[in-house]
Amino acid sequence: MINEMLFEPCLSYKIFKDDLSNCFLDKKTLINTINQYSYCIAEIDLTFKKALQESDILLPDGIGIVAAVKLLNNKKISKIAGADLHHYLLNDLNKKKGKCFYLGSSQNTLDKITQRISNEFPDVEVESFSPPFKNEFSDNDNQQIIKIINDFKPDVLFIGMTAPKQEKWAYKFKEILDVKVICSIGAVFDFYAGTVVRPHKVWINLGLEWSVRLIKEPKRMWKRYLYYGPVFVKLILEKKIKSFFK
Repeated sequence: MINEMLFEPCLSYKIFKDDLSNCFLDKKTLINTINQYSYCIAEIDLTFKKALQESDILLPDGIGIVAAVKLLNNKKISKIAGADLHHYLLNDLNKKKGKCFYLGSSQNTLDKITQRISNEFPDVEVESFSPPFKNEFSDNDNQQIIKIINDFKPDVLFIGMTAPKQEKWAYKFKEILDVKVICSIGAVFDFYAGTVVRPHKVWINLGLEWSVRLIKEPKRMWKRYLYYGPVFVKLILEKKIKSFFK
């Protein structure tokens, strides 16, 4: 039974607002994150929106979402990044001598992840798979991926295939995956592997992680922040104005 006190209803989602230690349920748990970019994409991709809404846990992974909750609900919540979730789960798995599976990214990135885990979390058993690079997997692709995961029977499945692909895939196959916890964490694969350097904690604490990522990867990030940023602000302000007339 999910404790509703752990969530803040906002923007048509139930956003998790508690400590990560309270994320995990007795049942299979699907954990996703939401930020201003994914919110905007979900407004035009209803399959993605449903995948986010049907998450067991939806983490506020973005200063924009935190600000929206403050503006619309007058409630203060804290940002919880996919990287925070990833580190928490690895610590927990190491204590329990558990197993995790990484699905997504290149084989080079996966190899770097496996090597780092063997050094930092030696009691975690790791397996991974780099799927075909395509917008949509074939039925054969999906069958192969699911079989590899289920044969390993991990405690935690980390999925890093970027939004909205990863969330929709996890939602579609949640019930047939032999996994306790399923997490869509996207860029965390590259952060942890060291193939992309995450901004310093000072910038994260200031709520400016997005600006550093934009400077470092302008071609890949400009639309996410410079286009969808203003779109998100417009949508939130419209909701705030409408609330005055209710």
